[in-house]
Amino acid sequence: MPGPLAGIRVLDLTSVVSGPMATMFLADQGAEVIKVEPIAGDIARRSRQAISASGEFSAMFVSTNRGKRSLALDLKRPEAVEIMHRLIARTDVLVQNFRPGTMERLGFGEEALRAKNPRLIYVSISGVGETGPYAKKRVYDPIIQGLSGFADIQSDPKTRRPQMIRTIVADKTTAIFAAQAVCAALYARERSGEGQHIRLAMLDTMISFLWPEAMTQYTVVGREASTADPISRPDLIFKTADDYITVGTISDSEWRGFCAASERPDLVEDPRFNTTGARAGNATERILLMGDIIKQRPAVEWLARLDRHDVPSAPVLRRDEMIDNEQVRARELIAEFDHPDIGRVRQPVPAARFDRTPAAAPRPAPPYRRTHRSYPDGTRARCDTGRTSTDHPDCPACFRRLVGCGVFLRR
Repeated sequence: MPGPLAGIRVLDLTSVVSGPMATMFLADQGAEVIKVEPIAGDIARRSRQAISASGEFSAMFVSTNRGKRSLALDLKRPEAVEIMHRLIARTDVLVQNFRPGTMERLGFGEEALRAKNPRLIYVSISGVGETGPYAKKRVYDPIIQGLSGFADIQSDPKTRRPQMIRTIVADKTTAIFAAQAVCAALYARERSGEGQHIRLAMLDTMISFLWPEAMTQYTVVGREASTADPISRPDLIFKTADDYITVGTISDSEWRGFCAASERPDLVEDPRFNTTGARAGNATERILLMGDIIKQRPAVEWLARLDRHDVPSAPVLRRDEMIDNEQVRARELIAEFDHPDIGRVRQPVPAARFDRTPAAAPRPAPPYRRTHRSYPDGTRARCDTGRTSTDHPDCPACFRRLVGCGVFLRR
């Protein structure tokens, strides 16, 4: 059964991570996503160690472009521009993450395309936005972690040295915000009949993402110094006698449960910890005390004790352990399938599960070098069988009817 976005066509002119991951989420939910790459291919194909003999796939590319089809075009050539206009006329959503001004110079700015397709939802993803003194800066995820305050949140509590988180959190969070915005715009279009321009910057996204708990001391104007800084406390990773676990004690019942599990009833009414506010105000002291208690027993024993008293807890898994974790396996969160160029591949299943319109199983990311081979006039191409479009009009890899020429696309 097709996913909830079946029938929606997305033209993906993005590269690297934020844009490709956003459109991949749409593909996961049933949208038809056509990835338009430059002649050299998306840089993400080559930005990490190759995992295919052809050299056209990196693990990051595979994990941000599954379920799409690919078309390589030189947008400076007239025949490529003609193909693009034919695609745009039949497209619901266009997503691009070129530097501000690039699409306008290519003739594919939002205003120009709106005249050709009033229902088009046009998404512009940028690093820091289209205005302001940094608008022209080249930006990657670490730049946004630095600008947004995210690196400050990760600061060492003692030295105050800022630290990056070791995943591209700004790129991936922006992808989620973008996919959600597209769905909201599609819903609005159902009522108004009109498309719209969505502008989304990684910096804007991360400030919004950080705010609820990371900016608590800056929420009330004029009282910035009256709230404890969340980075001043240790994290909630605890060393047991043999491994690491994490434990949460926010509510009163959870604190009482921890005291019972640790056989420390004296701590239940300790004035430093006997209310939610007291525990928050004395967070550093509380966490250090918990650490001293937890290190006295092995992880398995602690997890059993904490579960008996309904205290939130879990082992801190290494990545290879996560893949084989009993909860992950029970939920079938990781799928395996065969990729024609790579072999056996693991991918996460879509996180949102729809009971009426479930998404299809993950499909491989598209190849590049064999994607299409146009003749100079742009009207014919050869697919992998070696036959021309006129010989082979029903090639399963072809969107000939869509673009009105012999350009072939492969999954």
